[in-house]
Amino acid sequence: MKILIAGSPSKIFHLKELQDNLILLDVETKLIIDTEIYDGFPSRNLKKWFQTTKKFNKLIDDFKPDVILIDRQHTLFDVAAVETKIPVFVLLRGDYWSEIKWAKETLYTGIVMKTVIKIKEKRAEKCFQGSTVILPICNYLKDIVKNNYPEKPANVLYQGIDPKKWYPSKGLTLKHPCVGLLQGAVIWGKTREMLVLQKVLESMPDVMFYWVGDGPYSEKILSVLKKYKNFKWLGALEYPDKVREYLTEIDVYALISGIDMSPLTLQEAQLMRKPVVATSVGGIPELMKDNETGFLVKKGNADELIKKLSLLINNKEKRETMGDAGKKFVEDNFNWNKIAKEFINIVKNSL
Repeated sequence: MKILIAGSPSKIFHLKELQDNLILLDVETKLIIDTEIYDGFPSRNLKKWFQTTKKFNKLIDDFKPDVILIDRQHTLFDVAAVETKIPVFVLLRGDYWSEIKWAKETLYTGIVMKTVIKIKEKRAEKCFQGSTVILPICNYLKDIVKNNYPEKPANVLYQGIDPKKWYPSKGLTLKHPCVGLLQGAVIWGKTREMLVLQKVLESMPDVMFYWVGDGPYSEKILSVLKKYKNFKWLGALEYPDKVREYLTEIDVYALISGIDMSPLTLQEAQLMRKPVVATSVGGIPELMKDNETGFLVKKGNADELIKKLSLLINNKEKRETMGDAGKKFVEDNFNWNKIAKEFINIVKNSL
């Protein structure tokens, strides 16, 4: 079997891990950045607006894939893929439909951006309709897919991770006790939940809260939280080395998200033996074990956040017990070897 894997530059690191494990299973693969093969409007490179399918066609003719796995659904590469007669599997990382709605309400309000969003919607519709199987990354997202495409085959494929790459790494010094947040500010529906921290910061003045992450909505959060002396924004950190140093140093990991499907940071923190406190939304409950590897709290409940964070900050033994359990849970359930085998089984059963 020959599998062509295509994705964005930001996901190549993780797709390479999938590729490596498929190779170990004797599957021939080729990994490419989709927009390097076939881009178009609204690319920032004006020359790519006038690209043809020449590079795409050559890639297909030379490699002759049996299957194409795409990690996005709105690029011209994705559309070209589903227009071939080759089976296409769409890896779906988020609630595309809600994300489009939030984008329209916030960033995509001008004439140009409205045009961009319409183009992306049309391309995504072609990809979903023309795909062989949609691969949501958690069961919560699978239900959303089936609601939008009830007749389309959908199989859950969790985000894999390589446990060997997540080990203690010194290099960053933080003030203790501390809680570490590691999440982007790219989707408003996710990011705005961080505003619940106002009451938490006021109630826990002796605990430092560090936020690693960036995005178009960063300032909306910082304009509210940066006034607290026990809150510090560290911006984006180099992945994975600096992120590993950060997770090594923090005492507790917190994921304060309004909606999430399969956040990789939650897996990474648990592999680093950090107890986690996370909002009980989306697919988050599928990536941890409540009361064993950490605590789930209800969305918008600052009092519950304060209670659970305080419990862990004040109980080192509890932190260590939960940290050990978290590492084992992720190793057993989300290692890449397991995920790669599940992907191959899905493909074989779908062809």
